[in-house]
Amino acid sequence: MLAAQWEEEWCVADEQTLAEELQRALDWACGSGGADCSGVQLGQPCFLPNTLKDHASYAFNNYYQKFKHKGATCYFNSAAMITSLNPSKNLHS
Repeated sequence: MLAAQWEEEWCVADEQTLAEELQRALDWACGSGGADCSGVQLGQPCFLPNTLKDHASYAFNNYYQKFKHKGATCYFNSAAMITSLNPSKNLHS
């Protein structure tokens, strides 16, 4: 019998989400949601690329990884989705 293979998941911004909704979800995640968004602040390692989508993806994933063991989801009012593709692999070619 083969052992089940562990698949990693990331919570990222849905590219079809309107900017206003994405910004509201980002503000919640970094505010009362409890995500640590310090990594996407100016001068920090994950600031670039400096786009709303990339910063939201960072915040959503930080929140999801931090709280999924407590039942948190990757929903953010339909602004996010789960992926098995590591988004950080696409940043610096």
